[in-house]
Amino acid sequence: MQIVGGFGPAGIGRVAFIAALLLYSCGSKREAGDRVVAEAYGEKLYWSDLRPVIPVDAGPEDSAAIARRFLDNWARDRVMLHKAEENLDQSQLNVEAQIKDYRESLITFAYEQALVQQNLDTVVTDGEVKDYYEKNSANFQLKDNILRVRWFKLRNDDKKLMKHVEELWRSNDDGDRSKLEVLLAQRGAAITDSRENWVPFKELQQQVPLRPDNPTDWLQGRGKVTVSENGFTWFVNFLDHKLMDSNSPIDLVAPQVRSILINQRKLQLVERLREELYTDAVSKKDVLIP
Repeated sequence: MQIVGGFGPAGIGRVAFIAALLLYSCGSKREAGDRVVAEAYGEKLYWSDLRPVIPVDAGPEDSAAIARRFLDNWARDRVMLHKAEENLDQSQLNVEAQIKDYRESLITFAYEQALVQQNLDTVVTDGEVKDYYEKNSANFQLKDNILRVRWFKLRNDDKKLMKHVEELWRSNDDGDRSKLEVLLAQRGAAITDSRENWVPFKELQQQVPLRPDNPTDWLQGRGKVTVSENGFTWFVNFLDHKLMDSNSPIDLVAPQVRSILINQRKLQLVERLREELYTDAVSKKDVLIP
């Protein structure tokens, strides 16, 4: 194996020479044809293979370094390929069939995807989601306790204020609820409200210092809870919950169900289109089976 044109052992690392070759090649039409810049086991690498990897705005030193890396990597690859061909048995070397199968699979897949994009109905109704969920609810078990919750926290150094806040918070009167929201806004205390979304209990624990020994048992029957730590008190209102290992609520898994239904349609559509194309080809005698 050798790197020719001055790139052999005596010329390796000679930046000026490589740069000169690049500059000369860029400025010449090379009517005589491509110049061989490297050779390994009879396989030749030409200037036209090397030229595209050199940025047009690269300086001489950068060009030389890029060229050297490219040639070195090319030579190393040729060595590994040569040794592989020398040492693998014929069955391992026979990759043509694998390449043919892979090519056909890629082409077929691309065509199927194009057909699917043109013909697939991606509209899934709420009724279809509900029907699938009811028939397969056992497949949608919760991996964690989840809940709907509303909470806020306040610095608890003013005991009188804290007592007033808790009275408003525990009241079921709409007027008291409005007063509480005004009071919290005046003190820059934000209310986190997830009544429209399910939140994993572990996620809530990252924001609120709730550390029950057995969360599953503790959450059952839980309503309003306060917890204090590091000069703050958290006021937590549990609105709803679902326990781990129970069935997920339908609104939580609806996007997943829609994806499942669309994927099922896709598979059915591909199978139907394949059959239609095959039947059409047979009818036109494009396919002949004795």
